[in-house]
Amino acid sequence: MIPPLVISDRGVTVIGGGTASAYDLQTALAVAPMLVAADGGADRALALGQPPDWVIGDLDSITPQAQKLIPSGRIHHVAEQDSTDFAKCLTRIAAPFVMAVGFAGLRLDHTLSALTTMASTPRPFVILLASDDVVFVAPPRLTLPLMPGTRVSLYPMGPARGISTGLEWPIEGIEFAPGGRVGTSNMAKGVVTLRIEGKMLLMLPRSTLASVMTALRLPA
Repeated sequence: MIPPLVISDRGVTVIGGGTASAYDLQTALAVAPMLVAADGGADRALALGQPPDWVIGDLDSITPQAQKLIPSGRIHHVAEQDSTDFAKCLTRIAAPFVMAVGFAGLRLDHTLSALTTMASTPRPFVILLASDDVVFVAPPRLTLPLMPGTRVSLYPMGPARGISTGLEWPIEGIEFAPGGRVGTSNMAKGVVTLRIEGKMLLMLPRSTLASVMTALRLPA
């Protein structure tokens, strides 16, 4: 087991080198104030005016200019190439949850890799902020207070099934799989309850972030 490098009793924000605006970063830091950069995410953080507290990764993406601006004791080099920089960060963070920004946009392969890492790394819990979405792995049980008409997309990361109330199209009896049935573009009729078996990504509009955090009982 890898010993934690970053320890917090609040959330931790992890920034990657993908698309991230100043608003994205400030939204994440408002609830997860410690900032960890995944390798080249350090350049993105500095460009947005937020020096990272830590940099973790194989250091093949961070520029020499960025390294000069960050204390060497706060740069943690992980040489192995069997995991992504995002995974290297998550496995070295001990915190109630992680807000992930800069892991969507620019390169689709990086986005897919980040989503796969979220599904395969049970701790810490991750909420990924994309330009229009809040994305997280659905827990076994969840109650979401949503406005009628809110988009609710479910995407399986393996075999999955579930039971729902409050969705326009109930999911009971459906065998979900990445290469088979998926649950994108469903819609809330009001309060939504879910019971999920298997790995299922839940994708909601960015405007639901506060409701999501309350429903997940995350400290904010």
